[in-house]
Amino acid sequence: MELIDVDKIIIVEGKSDKKRIQQIINEPVHIICTNGTISVTRLDELMEDLYDKEVYILVDSDDSGDKLRRLFKREFPEAEHLYIDKMYREVASAPYQHIATVLLSANIDIHTHYL
Repeated sequence: MELIDVDKIIIVEGKSDKKRIQQIINEPVHIICTNGTISVTRLDELMEDLYDKEVYILVDSDDSGDKLRRLFKREFPEAEHLYIDKMYREVASAPYQHIATVLLSANIDIHTHYL
């Protein structure tokens, strides 16, 4: 799926986060993995692709997730930050229902059986 084809982008840390979210969403959304870190070069490339898109940041509630959030808040303040409950710590281990509720609160269409 090309970035040009979709209006919504979700940025996550890892492939397991991406897989979990892909199962829940029910609309064309491009999910980008940072693999826990992102270089300045890659971030600059992303910025061009993300221009005029709805961008959501959904990362873990840990040090590396917090570091990524700070970076995106500074470099891409237009992005909307979505948060999983700190008790789950990781997106990949949060219950499907919880992630579905978080995504739904951002007006992302989800498969209703996850609610």
